[in-house]
Amino acid sequence: MKSNNLESKSTEELWNFYEQVTSTLARKIEAEKVKLEDRLRVIEKTMSGISRGRPRRPYPKVFPKYQNPKNPAEKWSGRGKRPHWVRAQLKAGKKLEHFLIARSSTERRLQAG
Repeated sequence: MKSNNLESKSTEELWNFYEQVTSTLARKIEAEKVKLEDRLRVIEKTMSGISRGRPRRPYPKVFPKYQNPKNPAEKWSGRGKRPHWVRAQLKAGKKLEHFLIARSSTERRLQAG
């Protein structure tokens, strides 16, 4: 509606228009609220089915990919945050390829499969 059209209406007509708008908005808001509550129930139902009764899928073992040349007991799979020894070596100018662990072809096949 144009504003000049509203200005030409009487107070009673404007009040009736206001009541129509508020009642229409209230109905639409209530309908949207019902739809959202239904969606929430569906989501809660699916989430409860996931968390109960179903065990998490087993993840394959992650073999170490890098080894500290100064301390062979320190190894890193290449996942997650870099260990201190890797960061220190990289800061010293070395590359990750320097720390790769040599694998036999049998170990590579086991790791891939």
